[in-house]
Amino acid sequence: MTISAIIVAAGRGARAGGDVPKQFQRLGDRPVLAQTVARFASHPGIARIIVVHNVNDMALIEQALGPDIAQVTLVEGGATRDASVRAGLAALPDTQEARVLIHDAARPLVTAKVIDGVIAALENGPAAAPALPVTDALWQGEQGRVTGLTDRNGLFRAQTPQGFHLSAIRAAHDTHGGGTADDVAAALAAGLDVTITEGDEDNIKLTHPGDFARARRILKGQSVDIRTGNGFDVHRFGEGSSVHLCGVEIDHSHGLVGHSDADVGMHALTDAIYGALALGDIGQHFPPSDPQWKGAASHIFLEHAMAQARDRGFTVTHADVTLICETPKIGPHSDAMRAALARIMGVDMSRISVKATTSEQLGFTGRKEGIAALATATLVAS
Repeated sequence: MTISAIIVAAGRGARAGGDVPKQFQRLGDRPVLAQTVARFASHPGIARIIVVHNVNDMALIEQALGPDIAQVTLVEGGATRDASVRAGLAALPDTQEARVLIHDAARPLVTAKVIDGVIAALENGPAAAPALPVTDALWQGEQGRVTGLTDRNGLFRAQTPQGFHLSAIRAAHDTHGGGTADDVAAALAAGLDVTITEGDEDNIKLTHPGDFARARRILKGQSVDIRTGNGFDVHRFGEGSSVHLCGVEIDHSHGLVGHSDADVGMHALTDAIYGALALGDIGQHFPPSDPQWKGAASHIFLEHAMAQARDRGFTVTHADVTLICETPKIGPHSDAMRAALARIMGVDMSRISVKATTSEQLGFTGRKEGIAALATATLVAS
């Protein structure tokens, strides 16, 4: 049995709000579509993934999937959901054992257990879909008043993926007039028996803005992405009467030499954040060969790293900076440094540590030729 997955991602999702369709909005550390694709790409039973998209969304698709785009086949969708599904079905080779799972891109939290249940049911029937029984009382109403009751017995809340023998669902869609609420509707119209499999309360469909908050809570409960990055930097002493360290200017017999303001502590911390995000280092984002960064304040670099973390759905939960020098004395200024870093990063001061050590008069720091800094940053997907 060869199983393919069609992920329908051509809709506009206007009710969800946002500047882009909901499937391209960020959920956790990546866009919704990438979360959904990952659920099927990691399932050992899925041999092929089709992503059906809007013809105008190619740039958004490439941005959302990044290198994972190599795991999918892209197919242009139609003006309606069922037209998009037919386009996805047409892209699959038809064999006697071919099976297909059709899934909404806006259900990024589907579990392997739900997928397994649908696949297993296709061993004994032409169609299967996950659902949850309705447990709430159902009312009828008009103008804000209850006008009647509806029996909830035998009612289910439909979910995806909905699974089918490929030849059967392709024929069902080809003969249906369109306008179906989902693929089960086309299957029923064609006379196919549809097995109900076990759904999952967490397999929600993102429809309204509030659904994203709920999905983030679910995602956080399913797994926590924790990143740690390290940074190291060195600047030598030169002419000057003060040094900038962790956002604080300290009077000193020398200055620090660098293309920017040479804030060695802030540079190390910035690189630690970039490292946790696997985004290289300061030099890649702010090349020293570029004259616009000559003498630049280092908070620009740190603010950029923090923005990159937020854009990827991460929160910096802790940062630790160690300054290695014989002089100047760091202790009297450490709280001011913590406060400055906390302000720039937009985090509570209790999550920032700044401390110092000497190198016991060994090496260039021991000879008072410069200052080195080590930093560690911890990021957690929010």
